[in-house]
Amino acid sequence: MLHKRLVTALAFAAVVGSIASPGWALNRHVTVVNNTGFTMVKFYGSNTGSENWEEDILGEDVLPSGASVDINFDDDSGYCKFDFKAVFEDGDELVRQNVNVCEVSTFTYN
Repeated sequence: MLHKRLVTALAFAAVVGSIASPGWALNRHVTVVNNTGFTMVKFYGSNTGSENWEEDILGEDVLPSGASVDINFDDDSGYCKFDFKAVFEDGDELVRQNVNVCEVSTFTYN
């Protein structure tokens, strides 16, 4: 009888754990599309819990207009909401806040 209660308790704990932290197992891959007419020279994506921008995701690469890049935003933080910052060749910067990378599979700059 004790064994049956233990198995039931462990099964319940597993279910509660999976419901309580659904963000940990979600896909955070997003295709970023540049349709602005300008080359994107830098791109930053930081979870909303971060106080500053992380490193430039493009690094030494650029993202020409009409091109796209697939980015995995899984930073082991469990966050689904990220702020994006794109910097273009003409110096313009576009910031988008609270992008849910667990729900959005494509993000387009127009």
